Amino acid sequence: MIAPDTSGDIGMDTDMQRRLAQMLHHRSAGLEKGDPVALPLTTSTSYHLPEVQGAPYIYARNGTPTWAAVEAQLSLLEDAEVVTFPSGMGAISAALFATLRAGERVILPSDGYYVTRVLSEGFLAPMGVDVVQIKTLDYATADFTGAAVVYLETPSNPGLDVVDIAAVCARAHAAGAMVIVDNTTMTPLMQRPLDLGADLVVAADTKAPAGHSDALFGHVAGRDAARMTRVRDWRRLSGSVPGSMEAWLVHRGLETLEVRLERMCATAGVIAARLAEHPAVLRLRYPGLPDDPSFALSKQQMQGFGFLIGMTLKDATVAEDFLARCPYLVRSTSFGGTHSAGERRARWGDAVPEGFIRLSVGVEPVEALWGAMAAALD
Repeated sequence: MIAPDTSGDIGMDTDMQRRLAQMLHHRSAGLEKGDPVALPLTTSTSYHLPEVQGAPYIYARNGTPTWAAVEAQLSLLEDAEVVTFPSGMGAISAALFATLRAGERVILPSDGYYVTRVLSEGFLAPMGVDVVQIKTLDYATADFTGAAVVYLETPSNPGLDVVDIAAVCARAHAAGAMVIVDNTTMTPLMQRPLDLGADLVVAADTKAPAGHSDALFGHVAGRDAARMTRVRDWRRLSGSVPGSMEAWLVHRGLETLEVRLERMCATAGVIAARLAEHPAVLRLRYPGLPDDPSFALSKQQMQGFGFLIGMTLKDATVAEDFLARCPYLVRSTSFGGTHSAGERRARWGDAVPEGFIRLSVGVEPVEALWGAMAAALD
């Protein structure tokens, strides 16, 4: 059996451990006697304003106490300013529309999240932005001359190809382009694009950060104040604002993100190694397997190998039958939740084989999950 490489388990340095502790206690210093320890949910859209000057909150489209709390958490993890949005696509839209103008060129992954491509083809291109799509692996050698924005996603969703973020950033900056990295699949605990040279990070916190499949949310992170002011202005003026309940749920989810990721990634490594040996599996992608094409680079730039697995079965019928037979795989189009999930991605138009399944490993006990999957495959 192919053994997963466990040296890539979430290995947090002292700085990240400190940040996680600070995140858990980021409200503690401001608590008065009798204050609630858990973040209160503030739903008010209006605030008492006998005068505007000095008011921390004015109107809910500008900001709320609940947003402020979850942005403080994410800022600690990203080590950067954070602006939150009502979904991952809200964050992606803000990053692109706040940085691109008519006549400029953006480079996108042709094998990344398909809705980013749909947005760019349907809205950016008609507005005069030159949209160029290349495969994730081609970023390693692509010519970025003339590009204003290089947007990349690594590991790619759903194919799990990995590209060297630091190398791409260096080449993009030399060509005069800024770099946006979608870090949804890894979270700032396992991959830190800003530290590797990226200008902006976007992420769907709907996934692992919220973690319970009950809140749409996203964020943009960056360390350039002027650029982040523009992102924040986009949110305020476009009205792409998160709800207070969703912000409250994500705040709660972030408090258990580390422990959930530890379980999910450890289980994914075991499951991936066993799937790789199963005769029904024609192809298996998981960055933590030593024979995976992405292994060496993943070990270099990531602090864990993640909880996503890509596997290819014979055809669409076999894949759908497997998903239908496995009681511990939710058949849904998202990932990163406590429930393990599986989806045949070709039904959305992704350039993958008809029998390709994206597996998102949850927090189920590993042997129970594997037993159900093995029985469904057999």
